[in-house]
Amino acid sequence: MLKHRGFPGRLPSSDFQFIIRRANKKGATKLVARERFRDRAPADRRADEGFLAALIAHFGGEPFERGNLDAGRLSWLLGREVVAVGPLDPTSYDQLLRVDMARAEANFPQLFQKDGAPEFDWDDDDDGWED
Repeated sequence: MLKHRGFPGRLPSSDFQFIIRRANKKGATKLVARERFRDRAPADRRADEGFLAALIAHFGGEPFERGNLDAGRLSWLLGREVVAVGPLDPTSYDQLLRVDMARAEANFPQLFQKDGAPEFDWDDDDDGWED
C-alpha cells in the first residue's frame, strides 16, 4: 500500500480522518459511491470539502493511487468529484483515481474562488500517524 507522504492525516480540529495507518489484513475496504443528501450535517460537508481541497492541492487533476487514503472519505466523493482511471476495482489499494476538476468546481465552487477560498490550516510538519 502506497503511503501518500505530506497528505493531511485529518481535517484540522476534528476526528474526520483522511488517511489510514496501515493496510487491512483482510484487504482494502471496498469503495462504494455514497449519495450525499441535502440534510447532511455541516461538519460532514466540511469534511468532504476539506478532503477534496487536500486531493486537489496534493494531486491536482493528475491520476493518483488510492494507497492509504481513507475509503470512507473517498466514497463520499466517488463517482462525482473523484473518478476511477480505467475500470474500478473497489477493493484495491493500487486503484488509480483522479479528481474530475470540472465536477469538483461545479459542486464545490468555494474551493476555486480566487478571494475567499476556505483555508484548512494543514499541519505540514506531521500528519499525526506513526509509521
